[in-house]
Amino acid sequence: MACSSGNSSGITLISNIPNSGFEDDLLVLMNLRKRKRMESNRESARRSRVRKQKHLDELMTRLAQLRATNSEIIARFGVTTQQLLKVEAENAVLRAQIAELSQRLESLTEILNYIHLNNVSGGFEDYNPNS
Repeated sequence: MACSSGNSSGITLISNIPNSGFEDDLLVLMNLRKRKRMESNRESARRSRVRKQKHLDELMTRLAQLRATNSEIIARFGVTTQQLLKVEAENAVLRAQIAELSQRLESLTEILNYIHLNNVSGGFEDYNPNS
């Protein structure tokens, strides 16, 4: 392996010591391992990007589904709210009718009681079925 030394100016000087075959082989092996590691890292990063993109695509699909479901729920909620308002209005009308009919029943009951009391207490003298 070539020996190098640095001086204060930042220039590297290479000495004329010849490299042995072992050092050359070691340097080639180290470079090969470095290239393989770099390639492996690149491939790993690529797979990671692919997984990340796939996950993002799945999330976007899920988001679209949830938005569609949400819109459907909102629409159904609106329809249900309208139906509730209609039923509440109908109930208010029915309650008013109940109050009116209860009052009429009470009045008719009072009239019947009055008639009954008058008939029992001697109102028969004035009654003539043949007239």
